[in-house]
Amino acid sequence: MGPAIREKGRGAGRLPGAVAFCVLFFALCPVVLPFLLPFSFAEEYTFDVSEVEKKPYHIGGYIEFYPIVFGLDKNSAMYKLNFYDRSVGGTTEEYNGNLQIEASLEKGVSRAYMKAYTSYTNNWQTETTKTTIFEGYLSVKPSSSWVVDAGKKTMNWGKGYAWNPAAFLDRPKDPNDPELSREGFIVSSVDYTRSFTGRSLKTFSFTPVLVPVYSGVNEDFGEVDHLNFASKFYFLFHDTDIDLMFLTGGSKTTRYGMDFSRNITTNLEIHGEFSLINGYDKTYTDENGNVFKSSYTAKNYLIGLRYLTKSDTTYIVEYYRNGTGYTGKEMRDFFSFIDTGYDRYIATGNTALLDKASNLNQQGAYGRMNPAVNYLYFRVSHKDPFDILYYTPAITLIANVDDKSFSVTPEITYTGITNLELRLRTGIIAGAGGTEYGEKQNDYRMDFRARYYF
Repeated sequence: MGPAIREKGRGAGRLPGAVAFCVLFFALCPVVLPFLLPFSFAEEYTFDVSEVEKKPYHIGGYIEFYPIVFGLDKNSAMYKLNFYDRSVGGTTEEYNGNLQIEASLEKGVSRAYMKAYTSYTNNWQTETTKTTIFEGYLSVKPSSSWVVDAGKKTMNWGKGYAWNPAAFLDRPKDPNDPELSREGFIVSSVDYTRSFTGRSLKTFSFTPVLVPVYSGVNEDFGEVDHLNFASKFYFLFHDTDIDLMFLTGGSKTTRYGMDFSRNITTNLEIHGEFSLINGYDKTYTDENGNVFKSSYTAKNYLIGLRYLTKSDTTYIVEYYRNGTGYTGKEMRDFFSFIDTGYDRYIATGNTALLDKASNLNQQGAYGRMNPAVNYLYFRVSHKDPFDILYYTPAITLIANVDDKSFSVTPEITYTGITNLELRLRTGIIAGAGGTEYGEKQNDYRMDFRARYYF
């Protein structure tokens, strides 16, 4: 039998000084900043023609400080799995420092581009510093219709904001922060674009892509020793953006996709995606730890809209059907298996079942950001509320439709200092026992991001 349905416990513990400073900072901003801002504009303005001339090179990026506090739920399954052999308090902290550098160089019909990301992380698990080349490719544009790219690149397929089920060549987004940069894959691609003067079809483009997967090259894309082929066909048809995609080659099973986007009115846009994955293999467990596998054709789709009001309020709503996800019962069985393994560990010190559950979580689909089937995303943001300049409050809801668990994240962003962005967020998680969010290791999280662009 699975664990009895229970409400999540409340994580206890004090907020550290860094978070207290963040709260104090935002509370004092409206008072202090009016006195500071005049100094930032005190320099005499001069006009230099060279400043507006396009340069053949560009270097930019940002550096950020990003601390996070997690309020732990000691009764949850994921807490038991991750902290069973550790003694921690009601909260745990994580400190991040990130540096992203973008550089490009253009000469004639050629352009070289690179995006490098260095991250420092210090949390309860480890202290690491890692540098990753997110993108690095050479682009050649012999004419206005043709572009040839080769190197590491993020393709950015799909029209969804929080999820992209048809983005076969991209790493998944983080729905809690979908605008973050992501690491690409090594590819070679060609873009051919043609415009038409008719009323129906206005633009057509064709993008074939080769994706090599060999030892040391795109190993995390799928099965190695394969050269994969993907393609995207784009149509601007009756003012509707339409893409048709497919992927084949052996590293992953053959899959097909499409997306669309259309402005219904000036302020209202509707979009959607659909994908079909042939021969998808799902690994799952029952509450006793017996592992099963099933193969089927997975159907994934997303439908959403974005609405901007005259008062500068933006609404984004998306429904996502994840055909590769776990049902409510499959999720409950996994959490029940963790509880069984934890009880055995407490009684005997034997970690075999917990090790098996950890392996399923890390190597299987249980550890994905959204492992279940049906999700709802809703976000509201409003610029300069009550004519308070440079502030943008927002709130985001991500809900598991099947088990009624969810996370809600209010935030506020301040951009009143040149090249500096400050954001404070608090994520609150709610759900009964046996549900996706109810069994997460945290009750809440609070993070502060100070990002300086250069």
